[in-house]
Amino acid sequence: MTQEHPLLWTPDAARISQSRLNDYMQWLAKRGHQFNDYPSLWQWSTDHLEDFWESIWQYFEVKSSAPYKSVLAARSMPGAVWFEGSQLNFAEQIFRFNTDEKNADKIAILAKSESRDNVEMSWRSLRAQVTAVANTLRALGVGPGDRVVAYLPNIPETVVAFYACASIGAIWSSCSPDMGSSSVLDRFKQIDPKVLLAVDGYRYGGKDFDRMAVVETMRNELTTLEHTVLLPYLNPQAALPGAMSWAELFTHTAAKNPEMHFEQVPFNHPLWILYSSGTTGMPKPIVHGHGGSLLESLKGNALHLDLGEQDRFLWFSTTGWVMWNAQISGLLVGSTICIYDGNPGYPDMSALWRFAGEAKLTFFGAGAAFFTNCMKAGIEPTEIADLSSLRAVGSTGSPLVSDAYRWIYDHVKSDIMLASISGGTDTAAAFVGSCPIMPLYAGEMQCRALGIAAHALDDAGKSLIDEVGELVITEPMPSMPLYFWNDPGNLRYLDSYFDHYPGLWRHGDWIRITKRGGAIIYGRSDATINRYGIRMGTAEIYRVVEDLPEILDSMVVDLEYLGRESYMPLFIVLREGVQLDATLEQRIREKIRTQLSARHVPNEVIAVAEIPRTLTGKKMELPIKKLMLGSPIEKIANPDAMSNPGSLAFYAAFAAQRSVG
Repeated sequence: MTQEHPLLWTPDAARISQSRLNDYMQWLAKRGHQFNDYPSLWQWSTDHLEDFWESIWQYFEVKSSAPYKSVLAARSMPGAVWFEGSQLNFAEQIFRFNTDEKNADKIAILAKSESRDNVEMSWRSLRAQVTAVANTLRALGVGPGDRVVAYLPNIPETVVAFYACASIGAIWSSCSPDMGSSSVLDRFKQIDPKVLLAVDGYRYGGKDFDRMAVVETMRNELTTLEHTVLLPYLNPQAALPGAMSWAELFTHTAAKNPEMHFEQVPFNHPLWILYSSGTTGMPKPIVHGHGGSLLESLKGNALHLDLGEQDRFLWFSTTGWVMWNAQISGLLVGSTICIYDGNPGYPDMSALWRFAGEAKLTFFGAGAAFFTNCMKAGIEPTEIADLSSLRAVGSTGSPLVSDAYRWIYDHVKSDIMLASISGGTDTAAAFVGSCPIMPLYAGEMQCRALGIAAHALDDAGKSLIDEVGELVITEPMPSMPLYFWNDPGNLRYLDSYFDHYPGLWRHGDWIRITKRGGAIIYGRSDATINRYGIRMGTAEIYRVVEDLPEILDSMVVDLEYLGRESYMPLFIVLREGVQLDATLEQRIREKIRTQLSARHVPNEVIAVAEIPRTLTGKKMELPIKKLMLGSPIEKIANPDAMSNPGSLAFYAAFAAQRSVG
């Protein structure tokens, strides 16, 4: 035990013996695979990928209407083919928990919202609603492979709509209603959707936000749309000419059919399209499959988060973040999912904790920034709510600092598992995270996830232990993207993950694997911005900022780093004769807030003479980020490779003034 990472929690014998991971290890032992500890189990899971993933299939009794020919045809990245020949459906797996009358009346979804009274939905009701919506969508001509896009908040209707789409083999894609039209259209336009599901508005922080104009813009701009369905959420009387109402999904003739049919699709049939932005170009439309998402969700929820039928599971998220997909996949292991739509800090930072007590949560998850903000605000969760049911707290989105680890154990509950995890929208899975049978140290994630060959590599490709390196995955995962939508020749896909280490997945995070097998994430190694768990490419911000006639050029960097607050300055080059006054700065902030995201409004706006660029004209975001994090100027850039090396002097002075390093 080091002073830097003190031991905070050790699971007792009862916790270990009752964990799903222990049950899985006992199951393996009966089949000739005996492991005395987690590190040896992890090593086997990555050395013997085929045996491990077949064991996950068998242990969770995955339902398939056709047998698979092989677990993994070849260990190639990209392009690995998993469970070839199998036919299944992601949605079908969740309804295996209400096969008798007892489970049918158990709560499947418990929801709280700023806009309406709390909602409880039983498994029986969930199945009935999914069936009705699926049958209506079929009647509207939606079939396997068609894209259905959602501009919906985190409410039960969204969960119903997703599982209805999945059950018929349609491809789901969602954005949160707090995203502006430019940001949403940059995503949805790429995938040619057939159906749009949308709300008229939402309430956040006690304020109402009408989104009818955004919905109308989407209807006009998304030329492939055949149907729009409007859910009156803010105004019960809201309606759009030519659009269906949400109620009509249930009154349509097809909705009267009580029979649910799960379309049987290949393992690699697309399930959903998520978006993760790089540093240039449009957001990347990442396609994940039914089978890979299913296996990763089962493994992660049951074995690492230790969730089961007895749990009430919340991971606070919007529908535009991959953690929403993770939240609703809690149904796969029979957990009650507890969802929250609204501002977790309204009317104060106690709001989400009160919900935790009301809902009797056993698992409380949120972004790392939420816990840090609670710590800074002096919140005392145990004085706010009865947290006696709580067994685990989850954190992700950005690195959770050691002080926040200690705060959770000192001020939330001392006998819980802190599931600090890190993965990506790119795989919809955690690379490193929690383990219910291992000790936990402050500031350190407990383990590398089962079946995930995660390593820290230096620039030469050498594996590092107890040193910071690039996070690289050296063996294929079932949930790696099938492809990017509309990416001829897989060029963007290959460039995004396989350009630096050919044949290996480079994720774009700095990581240190500790000697005891834990992991510490140190933030992004590229220039993608990760603000409060929401990733966005710098190019998206530039498109909005540089649309203003006063601005000729711009550059943004995010200095989020372990142990430091997130700080994101926006540098702008102004047109001749223009001054950066309070009015222009407010216009810039408001444009980013309304067209992209409130989370990506910069901390400061700074007028500069030049944006540093390479000889080929690329903005030097990553070198400037390294400079501001303390790297010497001579190590971050070669002046001979720049078109304007003289521009660096300003940024060096700016970095020194801020004393970041």
